[in-house]
Amino acid sequence: MGIKVGVVGIGTFSDDFIRLFKMHPDVDDVILCDLVEERVKKSLEKHSLTKSYPDFDEMLKDDSIDSVAVFTQRHLHGPMVVKALKAGKNVYSAVPIACEIDEIKEVIETVKETRKIYMMGETCYYYPCAIYCRKKYKEGGFGKFVYGESQYYHDISEMYADFKHSAGNDDWRKPAGIPPMFYPTHSISMLLSALPEGEHITKVSCFGYEDHHEDAIYGEGKNYWDNPFSNETALFKLSGGGVIRINEFRRVGINKPSSYITAFYGQEGSYECSVTQHTFQRGAVAPDGPRIEYLDEVVNCYNYINDKKAGTMDMTKDPCSVRYIVGYAPVHDVERLPECYHDEKAFNHFNSHPFLVDDFVKAVVTGKLPPNNAWDAARYMIPGLVAHESALKGGVTMDVPDFGDAPSDWERLFD
Repeated sequence: MGIKVGVVGIGTFSDDFIRLFKMHPDVDDVILCDLVEERVKKSLEKHSLTKSYPDFDEMLKDDSIDSVAVFTQRHLHGPMVVKALKAGKNVYSAVPIACEIDEIKEVIETVKETRKIYMMGETCYYYPCAIYCRKKYKEGGFGKFVYGESQYYHDISEMYADFKHSAGNDDWRKPAGIPPMFYPTHSISMLLSALPEGEHITKVSCFGYEDHHEDAIYGEGKNYWDNPFSNETALFKLSGGGVIRINEFRRVGINKPSSYITAFYGQEGSYECSVTQHTFQRGAVAPDGPRIEYLDEVVNCYNYINDKKAGTMDMTKDPCSVRYIVGYAPVHDVERLPECYHDEKAFNHFNSHPFLVDDFVKAVVTGKLPPNNAWDAARYMIPGLVAHESALKGGVTMDVPDFGDAPSDWERLFD
């Protein structure tokens, strides 16, 4: 017998997850919930579903629903996640886990108390560049981590329609002006997830770009947070001694990929990426002594990290070409997915959605702790909240609180 998943928040993003949840062999039914009746009606018809609720609280009263997937506006996630956990539901939420440190703490405490599954839907955990760096680090390819850079570049003008859809009224600018560092999980997760378990951020200094665009999204009185910044850049200190730089830009003239690792440097090996290439290089180290020389070798791993069918890019003929993944990359472990997902193709998020859905469903079915659990999600989110505070104070260095590792007695899905 499979699980039943209630999806709250019916929009362009959640639509693909409704499809994937319905396809999964361990899901018996998908139930929808949204305040806008017309959205629910269209989605029910599109996905051949039969049951829905107009109210979140009413859906939580349905004892046949054992899991809830939250796709509402990002600043609403925290309280909704806690409410669902306390109602006895397992919870998947789109990023972020919450937008306040106290809310994140409450999610963690509630997961501890209920032992229900919580998983944050962090797409970039499954991005090929992040998977590649995780594999290389575990193999010892980098040695001790030194420095890394990652970013999420997404111009706000591309998101007008999404915020208008979510807000459902003329006040869409209020949520649209959310501080960029209140959405840092793509950037931070790509780097932290490649490092040893327990690695976390301890300090931050951040600067912001004050925005004066005519769309009047950023500035005092213009959004829920009186946030003046469309772009924020933060420098973070890690518990293991390394340093990472994160950019969260919402006013920037760049196309896709919006999220990627620019650099991942260790004492013995390094990965570098631009939108057109990926390379790994490693210095030669004597078996029983110090480094003796550098190999004149750069491994082009572009076709391993990009689409299986991408072929070889001839930069002399097409120097500005950018090839995106349509389907899985060779670095993806597709065989661990249900067979119904094996031929999936996506034009965004590097085909991460099937992995997200499958890991959550497997966690619920087995009771094991999934990737991007509450403790991971906290470490991907809290540094950004503190970074924004630093930016408001002109870049002052601030301590970043940490809620520790997940319980040692909770078996991991991928131990």
